[in-house]
Amino acid sequence: MPALVRNRSVPNIVVSNADYERLTDLATASLERLPEVAEELLAEMDRAKIVGDDNVPENVVRMGSTVTFKSDDGRQRTETLVYPVDEDSDAHKISVMTPVGAALIGLAEGQSISWTARDGRKHELTVVKVKQ
Repeated sequence: MPALVRNRSVPNIVVSNADYERLTDLATASLERLPEVAEELLAEMDRAKIVGDDNVPENVVRMGSTVTFKSDDGRQRTETLVYPVDEDSDAHKISVMTPVGAALIGLAEGQSISWTARDGRKHELTVVKVKQ
């Protein structure tokens, strides 16, 4: 497990079986091209509680969710969590293969998580609202 995962706050997360399978495959396929984010996403999948596709609570971030979150710099953002092929910053669609996208998956409203940006700086975000 990467050091950045061991050294951060890690709340309990919930992931659907379908998201787990697809995200694990995506992260594994991305290990050579994007090793840090791929390892981070794999670590998130390893610790996630996997539930049936219809058993993910409505307030939990899953693929395709629109999530409003606050960052430690005081900014609030609303983004839709998508696969890399659908990423579009102009449309507020953030890839799960970015550090913040990998941090968001499986979090529930009110939960916070620390994460490390690509520049090595540590950040914290808190999920404010999730819309499916």
